[in-house]
Amino acid sequence: MEYIFNNKFFGIVLGMGMFQIGKYIFEKTKLPLFNPLLVAGIGVIIFLKIFNIPVEKFNEGSSIIEFFLAPATVLLAIPLYRQFNLLKKYWFPVVIGGIVGSVVAIISVYLGGKILGIDMKLILSFIPKSITTPIGIEVSQMIGGIPSISIVVSGITGNMVAVYLYKILGDVHPIARGVGIGVASHAVGTSKAIEMGEIEGAMSALSIIIAGIVTILLAQIFLPFLN
Repeated sequence: MEYIFNNKFFGIVLGMGMFQIGKYIFEKTKLPLFNPLLVAGIGVIIFLKIFNIPVEKFNEGSSIIEFFLAPATVLLAIPLYRQFNLLKKYWFPVVIGGIVGSVVAIISVYLGGKILGIDMKLILSFIPKSITTPIGIEVSQMIGGIPSISIVVSGITGNMVAVYLYKILGDVHPIARGVGIGVASHAVGTSKAIEMGEIEGAMSALSIIIAGIVTILLAQIFLPFLN
């Protein structure tokens, strides 16, 4: 068993295996609560705890998966390219929506954390919560947060509740739906936006870029005041 756990492919096999289990459960139940990423994350944690395996052993292989996050994010440009004419028509509300959403996300995390008395390191960890993982990890490290908890929660939450939220809100324009999902829950939420429609997916992909740029700029400007 020790040989298996020390193998660099252990993290990849365990991560992909748990994701397939999560995907199977989700397809059978169709319940947002059983989001494949959420199930996979919980499954990995339970497995490591049961067999008392250091998380570093898992990370040795899973880092290879992390390497492909950036190229996978770039692929989101495809639906954006297909909706380029629509983007030219609505570029102003899309850009403004992305900027406002990013600013509100950062302010709400900071003020909410302060009001609830949350440790400053955790607040800093959640400030880049709404930007895509490759950028969010770097921003979290830059401002002194914990990269491992910066991104996952908002992405999975957005993926789980987006459809139901827009059903409650009623007749919301596809562009507004896409921008809202992209700014609030980055690439994981964008995967749900793509399921909702190509326009939603394209606008969500663009919003990820806007949110990333705005968050990096604000983090640099206000970092001296955050601590």
